Amino acid sequence: MVDRYVVIGNPIEHSQSPYIHSEFARLTGQCLTYERLLAPLDGFESTVRAFIALGGCGANVTLPFKLEGYRVATRLTERAQSAGAVNTLQFFDEEIVGDNTDGMGLVTDIERNLGLSLRGRRVLLLGAGGAARGAILPILSVRPAFLFVANRTPERAINLIEHFKPLGESYGVALSGGGWDAVPNGFDFVINATSASLHGEVPLLNEAVFEKSALAYDMMYGSQPTVFMRQLERNGIRVVDGLGMLVEQAAETFAFWRGVRPDTATILAALRIRLSVK
Repeated sequence: MVDRYVVIGNPIEHSQSPYIHSEFARLTGQCLTYERLLAPLDGFESTVRAFIALGGCGANVTLPFKLEGYRVATRLTERAQSAGAVNTLQFFDEEIVGDNTDGMGLVTDIERNLGLSLRGRRVLLLGAGGAARGAILPILSVRPAFLFVANRTPERAINLIEHFKPLGESYGVALSGGGWDAVPNGFDFVINATSASLHGEVPLLNEAVFEKSALAYDMMYGSQPTVFMRQLERNGIRVVDGLGMLVEQAAETFAFWRGVRPDTATILAALRIRLSVK
């Protein structure tokens, strides 16, 4: 039997994951299938169980089910525990192992594909939801000098910082957080982990925050730059979308499942063209 994998979400028809993983399989000589699987909003766990019963080997989990992916797992990797959310499931007999590769995909895209180092730099992370939480451990692991988490609701950012403070101390990283009006100036990297771009919005920050930024990174991606990217590009700041993060987290997931990490450069270039002609 051919090993079967899926990406589970709602909606799901927009997902590029089947294309990415099929190309990874082709490049690495792996025999597998990878498809989209739509789950009812109130039926994520039953969808997972049904796929396992059909012989499924693993699944990616996308919106809005990453917290439910965390809950359905019987064992969690350190990355998943830290993130409090799961984007990757692997099935072994009666065990469901949950992982989170999103944050590693982000860091790999910035450091390998863009050739920029986060080490010793000042990083501003916008948002305090699952996307932001999943990014914090991988960001801390490359030892920036300072990480500030900002959120529209200050309490959520502060609570997130308190949760990660012991880990920050172990990596020697200063941590702080608060609302939009509490963000200091002078960051090297600004990473947008909010869903604002989905709604055509931009976090309400003083433009002085971005004055010295080497990069503004939006985790969202599409055929056109996001409104966040367009605004900062007008201010002369280098901007990047999250397509590289998508491909790199997929490569990390593929390695988790198959034990081999595919090359991502050709897939990223092809996917960029694929999106531009849609």
